[in-house]
Amino acid sequence: MTVAAEIEARLTAAFGPDRLEVVDESEAHRGHAGYRDGGESHFRVVLRAPVFAGMSRVERHRAVHAALGADLVGKIHALALDLDA
Repeated sequence: MTVAAEIEARLTAAFGPDRLEVVDESEAHRGHAGYRDGGESHFRVVLRAPVFAGMSRVERHRAVHAALGADLVGKIHALALDLDA
C-alpha cells in the first residue's frame, strides 16, 4: 500500500470525513531536504469532518497525528494539514 493510500485509509477510519484529499506534493520538493526518489515524502491533506467541531487547531492536528500513528508519521518528511469541521 502506498503512503498516500495508508494516510487516506487511516483518516477515513478515524474520522469518517465529509471530504478528504491526500495530495503527494513530493515532486515539488525535489532537491530539498527530505525528498526521496519515488516521492511519498511530502503531503498535503484537506480533511473536513464533523468530529472537529469545537476542537482547537492544535487539538485537530494532534488528533490527526494520533490517527496516523507514529509508524506512518515517521515515513513522512512534511505534512501540511487543512482541517475543519
